[in-house]
Amino acid sequence: MTQLSDQVHLRPEQLDAFWMPFTANRQFKQAPRMLTRAEGMHFWTDDGRQILDGISGLWCCNAGHNRKPIVEAIQRQAATLDFAPPFQMAHPLAFELANRLVGIAPRPATPADPSLDHVFFCNSGSEAVDTALKIALAWQRVRGEGSRTRLIGRERGYHGVGFGGISVGGIVSNRKMFGTLLAGVDHLPHTHDLEHNAYSVGQPEWGAHLADELERIVTLHDASTIAAVIVEPVAGSTGVLIPPIGYLQRLRDITRKHGILLIFDEVICGFGRLGAAFGANRFGVVPDMITFAKGVTSGTVPMGGVLVSKQIHQDFMVGPPGAIELFHGYTYSAHPLACAAALATLDVYRDEALFERAASLEPVLARLAHGLKGRPHVIDVRNLGFVAAVELEPRAGQPGARAFDVFLRCFEQGVLVRTTGDTIAFSPALIASETDLERMITTVSDNLAKVD
Repeated sequence: MTQLSDQVHLRPEQLDAFWMPFTANRQFKQAPRMLTRAEGMHFWTDDGRQILDGISGLWCCNAGHNRKPIVEAIQRQAATLDFAPPFQMAHPLAFELANRLVGIAPRPATPADPSLDHVFFCNSGSEAVDTALKIALAWQRVRGEGSRTRLIGRERGYHGVGFGGISVGGIVSNRKMFGTLLAGVDHLPHTHDLEHNAYSVGQPEWGAHLADELERIVTLHDASTIAAVIVEPVAGSTGVLIPPIGYLQRLRDITRKHGILLIFDEVICGFGRLGAAFGANRFGVVPDMITFAKGVTSGTVPMGGVLVSKQIHQDFMVGPPGAIELFHGYTYSAHPLACAAALATLDVYRDEALFERAASLEPVLARLAHGLKGRPHVIDVRNLGFVAAVELEPRAGQPGARAFDVFLRCFEQGVLVRTTGDTIAFSPALIASETDLERMITTVSDNLAKVD
């Protein structure tokens, strides 16, 4: 008999087998927070409470939950073609989806800009990052610059949990337990500076010069050793860090000057989060590769991928026609169910103009979020597109505890938010109403006064 999430009722001893990711397992299992169904802007718990989802699941359900066109597309595809091998075989939806994604990718604004005309599919943001890093290293070798093996990330960056991703990532807790990681990685400084940028509405004016640290890294290592730089246009998981005006363009200029590839990790920024298809579209900066996941299927079926420039792709298409050009891929690359979900999701984004809707509501979210200035414990508010964050003064000797207390209180009052350290993040689905936004922010505001 098929078991569904709203039909299973677990006893306490049944919680032990599942080792939960990024979770305080012992704490959670003492007081579980179980979600059993979802629709639109809401979850429902196992005790029947309705929860307003203020974080799009986990930055991913951008079209909202349980959208009928997406659900039906998955159901129909499962009954038509459940799986197709992606090595030496294919199915039509993979090509259709690749074309659709290329169609919404940022276009070259100048002759020097790359044209993102190709897609390599995988199954998650972590896999997308490791795929992009491998393509970068292999491309440098293919074009005769095999000495370019160094990868440059950024402090406080999050690029998933693969060994490549945590190597270029800059979050200490994600790195410290796992040895020396990849050799030859260096990091740019992060751009978060409360002295200069606290309470910026939109992009901060201060900080573009921090991109010039890349020139120092190039001087230290020499450009001939550096393959690629990877950054998130907006760093989400570390606490919603907004790029200073001109910062990303400066990175683009420096990488182009030195023959270094620029990769934008848009696993969070993509598919409307910043009011455009990708952050690159919003900022007018075209990288050489874009990683994506999460919102491509609105969180319904795992999928990720990399948008790759025409030049990179062409440089691999050499040698005998029967030779495999890149020895990389996954069993579930371009899975039929994921492709069906993604195509239906793109239809929903287009037909309901959700990217444009997010852009139109940006001033509303900004006004509400910045209304938290002056509330107890608040030391910063920041926003861009349809994402915002409030940073709290940490308790002495208990980093993250104050924000987590607010998170728990909000959940008990029917609102789900996201915490990272002492930052509370808001990333609602693009279908959110002004009333949803007001309730989300007001609930946090009320609870800030209730925590010590």
